[in-house]
Amino acid sequence: MTQPVTLGGRPTMPPPGVPTEELLIARFRAHARRLSWSALVLIAAFGATAYFYDNLPSPFENWMLLAAAGALVLLLVIVPYVVWYSRSVTVTTRRVIVNHGIGARNRQEMSHARGYTIGVRRGVLQRMWGVGTITLSNGVDAPLRLANVPNVTLVHEALADQIEVSQILAHRDAQSGPDGYPGS
Repeated sequence: MTQPVTLGGRPTMPPPGVPTEELLIARFRAHARRLSWSALVLIAAFGATAYFYDNLPSPFENWMLLAAAGALVLLLVIVPYVVWYSRSVTVTTRRVIVNHGIGARNRQEMSHARGYTIGVRRGVLQRMWGVGTITLSNGVDAPLRLANVPNVTLVHEALADQIEVSQILAHRDAQSGPDGYPGS
């Protein structure tokens, strides 16, 4: 009977036939670089409101200025932030999960064990910000596109490692006998 491989008394791999525990590897959102325009709009709106408050001609009133500034901040600052915050990516030892949506939540998953190709695209601006776009495609489902991933090379390496480990475990489990050990 083969014993599981251990490191300091702690098993590094589960014994054959035993399902692996799903562990969190990374959870992230797209890079917030698109919110830089919102920050500039917020600064300009506060500056213009402070400058024009009590300095407008008589037909205009302060409440009109405040209403216009509030609408501008709502549409160009708060809405983009809520949209950015509503999208997240979770990478576990079993799958990649993409959640998005404000009212209705949408969830897409791609399993590491099924295998997929990883495409990385980095434009000029993305390289300046240190981000990139990762496309995961398994040939069956629609490709999973992760836009503006921070530390894109690190995420790419983690995904490639997880595919390899998942396929090694799946192959090992397929080769094991009925009691979970090879040759039985």
